[in-house]
Amino acid sequence: MTLKFGTSGLRGLVSELRGPPAFIYTAAFVRMLQDRGSLKEGSKVYVGRDLRASSPEIAQLVHAAVAGAGLVPVDCGALPTPALALYANSENAPAIMVTGSHIPEDRNGLKFYRADGEIDKRDEGDIVQIHAGMKDTVPPRSPVEPARLGAEPSRRYAERFLGFFEKGSLSGLRVGVYQHSSVARDIIVDILRGLGAETIPLGRADHFIPVDTEALRPEDVALLKDWAAAERFDAIVSTDGDSDRPLIADNDGIFVRGDLVGAITANVLGADCVVTPVTSNSALEHCGHFARVLRTRVGSPYVIEGIGTALAEGARRVVGFEANGGVLLGSTVEKDGRSLPALRTRDSLLPILCALSAIATTGRPLARIAADFRFLAGASGRLEGVPSENSASFLGKLATDAAYADKSFAVLGGVANIDNRDGVRITARNAEVVHFRASGNAPELRCYVEAEAQSRADELLGWGLALGRAQILES
Repeated sequence: MTLKFGTSGLRGLVSELRGPPAFIYTAAFVRMLQDRGSLKEGSKVYVGRDLRASSPEIAQLVHAAVAGAGLVPVDCGALPTPALALYANSENAPAIMVTGSHIPEDRNGLKFYRADGEIDKRDEGDIVQIHAGMKDTVPPRSPVEPARLGAEPSRRYAERFLGFFEKGSLSGLRVGVYQHSSVARDIIVDILRGLGAETIPLGRADHFIPVDTEALRPEDVALLKDWAAAERFDAIVSTDGDSDRPLIADNDGIFVRGDLVGAITANVLGADCVVTPVTSNSALEHCGHFARVLRTRVGSPYVIEGIGTALAEGARRVVGFEANGGVLLGSTVEKDGRSLPALRTRDSLLPILCALSAIATTGRPLARIAADFRFLAGASGRLEGVPSENSASFLGKLATDAAYADKSFAVLGGVANIDNRDGVRITARNAEVVHFRASGNAPELRCYVEAEAQSRADELLGWGLALGRAQILES
């Protein structure tokens, strides 16, 4: 069974999620809220989905489980995850998003939101425990007809940005929008045009494409460069499948790393504290733009927890982000009489608009804006089809066997430091960084590296993936 909670929601093979599992996990989520007194009979639960072929069927099972608990399922249709979260939060109601985010189409998942935001790790544990006691539950044979909401959540989501960024603020920019199968592919175009940008849709797909903003496919890298070479763009933008993570490329079609996009966003918004996982670039502490950098484990629940810590310790304007580019606005931002309320869930549109705003405001290309942060060159990749137990064995040896780690990293001068907060992040004696961690969403071993030059980072990533592959094959 592949179904499990990862860094953001429940994920697994469609064949294992479809049917009783989707129904029972949803029933366990609403039961948890009912047991805590957060839901009363007749309360609404908002349900959205991405554009995967399996998502409508799974959404029907979610509707049935909600109705079976004496609650009212409200179908919000296909919309971005942050749009669903924003709307449900404004209505003081829970929400469920049917999405597998960036993972392949043969997989899917569920993201659960309490009325006050994303579920946390304690909630995940409670859902799993309740689920274990409901394993014999059978979904009804007849589909449930949910209430239907229409486009209101997406409209409110668009108004969030159109009301904060000044009208015409992106005038003069020419932006390509890589639409593929992103559930936000139309709303991005509408918002950018609403702010004055000339917007050109690109690469719209009629089937699901697993765009991973943390590890771009070679096809996506080639597309971005080809589009940039064929036409003049100030930037090319996109998102992952459920649109909670951005993809941004500069005028040459070169992808801008997610943690760098997060740093640009935080700087545009005037953050005095950024909260980000250990996988984000080491230069954040030294770039001079932020008074404080608070590091966490990978995953939005940990970033949200870190945002709470930062606010409790006196930070006034907090922006959280992950290396995959998802930005969480930890506190309300006021600017020129306009307000952008906090939204503590990953969002793709805010970083896209902040990056474009930086270009429009400074008149400088995105590559030069990015260079101001003095990031070390980075690269990330993954080994697919690696069972979690194999990853655990490799990571465990690196973390606990100093002689093994030093021997493995001998070509880099050996090991200078090991950080075990999430996976194994090794700083070698030559000052280069190689970080291994098992994916929380799929059977993958991820590798992140940092070096002085991009050519060296790419070389180092190849070396790291080869090391992982060799050691895992031997185990």
